[in-house]
Amino acid sequence: MAEPSQEAELSTRDLCYRYGEQWAVDDVTLKLRPGELTALIGPNGAGKSTLLQMLQGQLTPSHGEVLLGEQPIRSCRHQVALMPQRGRIDWRFPITALEMVKLRHSGKGAAVDRDAKAALASVGMEALGGARLGELSGGQQQRVLLASCLTQSSNTLLLDEPCSAMDPPARQKVLELLRDEAKSGRCICLSSHDWGTALQHYDRVIVLDRQLLFDGPPQQVGPQLNELITSRSGWQH
Repeated sequence: MAEPSQEAELSTRDLCYRYGEQWAVDDVTLKLRPGELTALIGPNGAGKSTLLQMLQGQLTPSHGEVLLGEQPIRSCRHQVALMPQRGRIDWRFPITALEMVKLRHSGKGAAVDRDAKAALASVGMEALGGARLGELSGGQQQRVLLASCLTQSSNTLLLDEPCSAMDPPARQKVLELLRDEAKSGRCICLSSHDWGTALQHYDRVIVLDRQLLFDGPPQQVGPQLNELITSRSGWQH
């Protein structure tokens, strides 16, 4: 079976996932395109993390499918990188920031060390490559996770709350980095609680509350989202 090209779209058809009797994601159909920086927003419990895990092939849908190009994601999931939430990682693991980034690298030889250092530098962590994971602040740990994701050869990056523990300067640096990565042709989708930033700085905004509510450019989604926030509890910023 031929693998999809690096320019392939990541798409879903009628995607659903159920935990017991509870639908976490219900009938979501969408396409993520190369060169696009997309924000996935919604309240707590909206199914954002579950959707990202299905998009990368970590979770098998209860119904529907995920395709990279024309291929099922299970056959080519190495072409899609997922940055998990910081809380899913055991930061007591006795390795350094640089060693963690190298663990996720998809290459071999001298390129691994070179690219890992470059990735840490791109997120402003070049001076802390030798620090143990447990010595880092929450925001620094987030940046190590992002650097680990960037070193992979995957053209599609799925980032689960990548900026949640970062201070404003670090958040701005990461946003600029992700913008450049998207301009280079990568497909980037990140979940976020920062709806204001999503509506101001991203190419596309997807609003999820188990079902896909809105999907489009910020200028289109913004008024729809503001109307929803005023009418539905749990949607305040």
